[in-house]
Amino acid sequence: MNIHVGNLAKETSEPQLRESFAKYGDVTKVKIVMDKIAGTPKGFGFVEMPTLDQANAAIAGLNGKDLGGNLLAVSESRSTTSATGTAAVPIPKK
Repeated sequence: MNIHVGNLAKETSEPQLRESFAKYGDVTKVKIVMDKIAGTPKGFGFVEMPTLDQANAAIAGLNGKDLGGNLLAVSESRSTTSATGTAAVPIPKK
């Protein structure tokens, strides 16, 4: 399951994010989204966990919790639609 993590502190690293989620199960992927021009974090990222149970436990356990001085906004990631109206390819749920 793909999880959206918002309100990340600029100093938060991918290893720190992985460590926070690993308390709730296996973490298969972590990605903090970066501004392509400035090279700085945009304040959100994504974590992928292999099972729905682990992901739901992480969402319940980390949403609203402090990480690096910011309260995390953690939720199931939803697919988005681009400006052209084509849907992004959603990550399949396991």
